[in-house]
Amino acid sequence: MADEGGSVAESEPGDDETSRGRRKSRGEKRKQRPFWQELPILITIAAVIAALTVSFVGRPYVIPSESMEPTLHGCAGCTGDRIYVQKLSYYWGDPEPGDVVVFVGPPSWNRDYRSIRSDNAVVRSVQNFFSFFGLVPPDENDLVKRVIAVGGQTVQCCDAQGRILVDGKPLDEPYAKYDFPYVPGLRFGTGKGAREFNPVQVPDGNLWVMGDNRDHSADSRYHLADELHGTVPVDNVRGKAVFKIWPPGRIGPVRAEHPRTK
Repeated sequence: MADEGGSVAESEPGDDETSRGRRKSRGEKRKQRPFWQELPILITIAAVIAALTVSFVGRPYVIPSESMEPTLHGCAGCTGDRIYVQKLSYYWGDPEPGDVVVFVGPPSWNRDYRSIRSDNAVVRSVQNFFSFFGLVPPDENDLVKRVIAVGGQTVQCCDAQGRILVDGKPLDEPYAKYDFPYVPGLRFGTGKGAREFNPVQVPDGNLWVMGDNRDHSADSRYHLADELHGTVPVDNVRGKAVFKIWPPGRIGPVRAEHPRTK
């Protein structure tokens, strides 16, 4: 006999499980959002990942000039190489001789630089926004050269064969390209075959950099008269060039070749 007011109808076995399954199924359907609602979330996540990658891991750059021929193409009439520049290597150490680095030109290197941003404030804002995610080049004078000497070393030119000297020892540089033979006695910048410059002791925390295309590179030699004597602060370095990612026919690694002393 059931307690007063407490009688219940008997249920078939399994009814509770079935009803719970139906409720769960309806709940799952209600939780699933349509794709158009999820798309902004996915875009935001992708943008955050891209921004973090550009800021802390690396980004692509375009080679705009011929200063690193033949290692990197960029001359007039050539297809400008796209390279990937990674930042990770220099979190735990400084650039070393032979590294190909991208850096921001010091003040004296920026005299002829013109902003690549639009004069239109709205367009400029959009460009700056996309630059943050690596989709538009940064608005700075980014240059690519090879490290020849580091802080504490002394660099000069030349020995009897026209080679660069570091700490008095001539360098063997298989990557270097000269259009004109060395003419002894000619100061750099005074004519064809002119290579000589006085010794420069690279300050600690700075680098001496040169283009592989020696007769067509406005590198450290061009800025000997500035306050840094042509050297570049390590803090200006954006990263190490490690891979050519375009065009397809030139895809491959960018090798760091330590300039060997004889």
